[in-house]
Amino acid sequence: MTASDRVKTPTSFWIVAFLSLLWNAFGANDYVQTQTGNRSYIEGMTQGTGLTVDQLMEYYNGFPAWMDAAWALGVWGSVAGSVLLLLRSRFALHAFLISLVGLVFTTAWTIASPMPGQTSMLVPMIFTVVIFAVLIALIWYSRRMYAKRILA
Repeated sequence: MTASDRVKTPTSFWIVAFLSLLWNAFGANDYVQTQTGNRSYIEGMTQGTGLTVDQLMEYYNGFPAWMDAAWALGVWGSVAGSVLLLLRSRFALHAFLISLVGLVFTTAWTIASPMPGQTSMLVPMIFTVVIFAVLIALIWYSRRMYAKRILA
């Protein structure tokens, strides 16, 4: 498919692509703040958990390398997918699929090794379900836009 084979891009596409980038920017910010050990950011995460900043930092620093890699794939795969959507590239789908692999592995880790002192998995699991739903919707949307020749 060449660029001339593309059809006119509807306004709704740009809205979805921009919102996906905005949504994924939150995950990217969380990743960067956590990985760099931003104490004030992490302090905000301790609210209502009964954990200290040092305890939460110790939890994150204790991740095995594969977990950090999976988290990076999940976060940056989705950011790349959103950017590729904005560029109208079919590779947005591939990036979102890579992100899904990362999300599966990080979810498995989160279930197997919850935060210390965490008594209920309800809130983290609800949030994880929302993340899965958005990512699967973006995968579906990318496929649909490719089929409609919006992405090339």
